[in-house]
Amino acid sequence: MGLRLGDTAPNFTAETTEGTIDFHTWLGDGWGVLMSHPADFTPVCTTELGTVGGLDSEFAKRNAKAIVVSVDSVDDHYKWSQDIAETQRSGVTFPIIGDPERKVSELYDMIHPNEGDTSTVRSVFVIDPNKKIRMTLTYPKSAGRNFAEILRVIDSLQLTDNYKVTTPADWQNGDDVIVLPSLSNDEAEKLFPAGFTELKPYLRMTKQPNL
Repeated sequence: MGLRLGDTAPNFTAETTEGTIDFHTWLGDGWGVLMSHPADFTPVCTTELGTVGGLDSEFAKRNAKAIVVSVDSVDDHYKWSQDIAETQRSGVTFPIIGDPERKVSELYDMIHPNEGDTSTVRSVFVIDPNKKIRMTLTYPKSAGRNFAEILRVIDSLQLTDNYKVTTPADWQNGDDVIVLPSLSNDEAEKLFPAGFTELKPYLRMTKQPNL
C-alpha cells in the first residue's frame, strides 16, 4: 500500500551532494519538499532543478527546504549540477540524494509503473514539521512540475493549520478564504472581526486572517 496523506514520512539515511543525512534530522522543525527525478542528465529534470535553485528565498520565507532524489550516484549528481548551472538561470542550492540501489525510491513508491525500466516518476511529497505527509503530486516523466503550485499549497497548508479556514479553488495568497463549516455564525463573528459574506450556510467567505 502506498503512502497516504497524514502518514509519517518514512525516515532514511542516504548519501547526498551535501554529505550523509538522516532525513528526519535534516528536516528539523521546518517543512520539507522531497522530489524525485527519473535520472540525471535528462532535459526536463535539468530545467526543474534550475527552477528550484532559483526559489531559495521563497522556500526560506515558508520555513521550507527542498531535497531531490535520483537513482543515479552522487558523483553523477556533481557532474549534472555543472550542466544545470551552465544552462539554467540558477544552479543547485539543495542536496541531491544518490539512490543507485533504489532504496529511497522504493520506500516512497517512486518507481515508474509499466515503463519497462526502474527510473522514478516525478513525485512530490510536502512534509510538515511533525514529519507528516501533507501533500503528494505525481507527474509523468514527460511533464515538468509547476513549482508555483507547490509553493501555493504550502501557503494554504500553513494558513489553514493556524486559522479555522480553508482555501477555495485557484486561491492565491491574499485572496479571500472560506470559513470552516463547523463554526457557527456567532463563533465566526468572534474569530473574524472583518466579518464574512454568507453565500450559502455552508459557504462563507472572509478576508485572509493573517494579513
